[in-house]
Amino acid sequence: MPDPKRIAVVIPALNEALRIRDVVVAALAECPNVIVVDDGSDDGTAACIADLPVTLLRHSTRMGKGASLRDGFAEALRRGFEGVLSMDGDGQHCASDIPRLLDAARHHPGDIVIGARLRKRARQPGYRRLANEFGDWGIAWGCGFRIADSQSGQRYYPAPVCALDDVPGEDFVFEAQILISAARRLGVGVVSVPVESRYGIGADDAGSGGPAFRRSHFRPLHDLYRITSHVVAQVWRHGDVVAEYRRTRAHPPRIHDPDGIAGEIAAAARGLSR
Repeated sequence: MPDPKRIAVVIPALNEALRIRDVVVAALAECPNVIVVDDGSDDGTAACIADLPVTLLRHSTRMGKGASLRDGFAEALRRGFEGVLSMDGDGQHCASDIPRLLDAARHHPGDIVIGARLRKRARQPGYRRLANEFGDWGIAWGCGFRIADSQSGQRYYPAPVCALDDVPGEDFVFEAQILISAARRLGVGVVSVPVESRYGIGADDAGSGGPAFRRSHFRPLHDLYRITSHVVAQVWRHGDVVAEYRRTRAHPPRIHDPDGIAGEIAAAARGLSR
């Protein structure tokens, strides 16, 4: 497993005062190197973690998630870390999944590892699930292989991927493009690790004092259109569209699942194969 002392956890944050402290404290329990990029927040996000042992980068105005990740990657590389594990600041990713992602990185060295929201998928709003599946279909075409949950922001990036320059796209488009750029320019694959879908308090958690999450910054119609139009341009640029599509369909998603939750994974795979 990659040594947690040799990687950095990068957390982009835009108005995350509700959950950012819990997110950072949990991340620090798994990795001592946490970089928070405050993207022009105006709700006191930075003040919530001012006393914690983290590196805090701040944008004076909102620059978008892509810029936050670029700056976090650059800081991690400047400090000599061997990889970056990204997490969103809203609490929807569990820091306790970090060892599982790093274990997948050990088994698949050099590849990007995605925390794929395959567990308890019924909790994921239907419109978000449809948007994610459509995004998976398009981004896979750009990469040349299929991916389980290409929209998840919980990922492990090896240092060579973090060092890629001229990765186009801003906001959520950047997260799609870096998968394509890594695949096309570096030959890097993608492996998914099943993690739990967390979208507010589910029905079976009612009254349990479970976590509340702010409304997602992801706007399904607007952002999916931007991602899709961007990826379509990439696909056409590569040429031989039909052959590329056939090649993509011949490479199913790779899933690292030593925990053996075969039933849920089989059901998820059936959805991915449609």
